[in-house]
Amino acid sequence: MIEAKAYAAQSPTTDLAPWNFERREVGPHDVQIEILYCGVCHSDLHQIKNDWFPGIFPMVPGHEIVGRVIKTGNHVKKFKTNDLAGVGCLVDSCQECENCKQGLEQYCLEGNTQTYNSLDRSGIPTYGGYSSTIVVREEFVLSISPKLDLAATAPLLCAGITTYSPLRFWKVGKGHKLAILGLGGLGHMGVKWGVAFGADVTVLSTSPSKEKAAKELGAHHFVVTSDEKQLNAVKGSFDFILDTVSAEHDMNMYLSLLKTNGTHICVGAPPKPMEIAAFSLLGGRKSVAGSGIGGIPETQEMLDFCAEHNIVSDIEVIDIKNITASYARMVKGDVRYRFVIDMATL
Repeated sequence: MIEAKAYAAQSPTTDLAPWNFERREVGPHDVQIEILYCGVCHSDLHQIKNDWFPGIFPMVPGHEIVGRVIKTGNHVKKFKTNDLAGVGCLVDSCQECENCKQGLEQYCLEGNTQTYNSLDRSGIPTYGGYSSTIVVREEFVLSISPKLDLAATAPLLCAGITTYSPLRFWKVGKGHKLAILGLGGLGHMGVKWGVAFGADVTVLSTSPSKEKAAKELGAHHFVVTSDEKQLNAVKGSFDFILDTVSAEHDMNMYLSLLKTNGTHICVGAPPKPMEIAAFSLLGGRKSVAGSGIGGIPETQEMLDFCAEHNIVSDIEVIDIKNITASYARMVKGDVRYRFVIDMATL
């Protein structure tokens, strides 16, 4: 077994703290990565606090993992020692079902194996990237270009792909008016993708103070949704709304901003079900859709696109001992736009 250091939550009522554990040995098809940086996702906090479902404890969060390959199994073909590599939200799937064969491992019909707070196919808990090293099957390891800032690449593996995937699926681009609802870790990447794909991009926010930041990211327009005059001016305006908000919000109001045949795409995860009036949809043949992360081929496509167009996340690098304080800041929205842990501080 491989000794690993980490920060873990021992229960839903305890803060993250140092914890030592063991990873499996590197098998014939495995890649071992020395973790150099790990992004901090809001879902990390939700899961260690059991906000969504009962967790598996001790829990080591982290699914935005980047680092350097330090060992490979003798059947591994895509990676060699010292390559830069990443691991996102998935570390395994059945690889045999209809979805997996289409590169949609995130929608594996048998259920994928999450990077942490999950059980692998032998029933052993998975542990995430707030740790010194990880061992993952080659099929779920991603190649990272040395052209990219490595720390700023980490959030692409969740925040990046979660917003890239739906915009690609709905073929958002030139000639489309795209609204990004919320300007946080997900939203700021939505703006970058929308601009890169050629769409006309508007940020919808309740915070007037975010206008300058939205424009700096490349947004063409900014609408304060608490301002009735601004809101009325954009009713029936958008082909797509990419909804990154995880707090409760009025879906019917936002649906009124869509054009006929417009689509409201949910990538945020509010804690309670949303109420949608039938007439909010019927009045313009409008759709509400959802999208999870991307599959492995699409995530690699995104990383290659980023290397070609020099796109990374806007980050603040932190010491792992400050993780609890960083969670508190994240809840307040006091980060632009993603915390990334320097694992050398472990």
